[in-house]
Amino acid sequence: MRSSSMRPRIHAMALPSEVGDFSDEVRRVFLELGRAFGSEALAGECVPPIDVYETDDTLEIAVDLPGVDPMAVRVLGKGDSILIAGEKAARRARGESSFHLVERGYGRFARVVRLARACDTAQARARLSGGQLRVSVPKIGDRRGRAIPITISTMANG
Repeated sequence: MRSSSMRPRIHAMALPSEVGDFSDEVRRVFLELGRAFGSEALAGECVPPIDVYETDDTLEIAVDLPGVDPMAVRVLGKGDSILIAGEKAARRARGESSFHLVERGYGRFARVVRLARACDTAQARARLSGGQLRVSVPKIGDRRGRAIPITISTMANG
């Protein structure tokens, strides 16, 4: 028996390298960022981790982007997908110092989250704060679970 408080699971996938329908937009974002930040800044690549979860009303996407300039991030909705693309600047060694170990990724990134449930991407909101990007996408109500009365018409001579 299913509890009435249980939500149906939303299946959403974060696809690190597949940009699919967004290939033109990704090219445009990277060209724009290259002009703003210098093309050498886009030499590396990084894959920021993503969490996707839902509330009663929204699908939430959380992306770790510490040290990323808000002007270097773009969030686009298209169809049943959300694209998060941008550039994380490489950390520079200061003065005479040099790096001994570099594990944190930098450079450009493009992540696509495909939504397997109807969401209103046109009403999505994004906020970058404390090194975390939060994208909130309102869900479209499931009309299948609601009974809708259908009027029966009658014909006088039928």
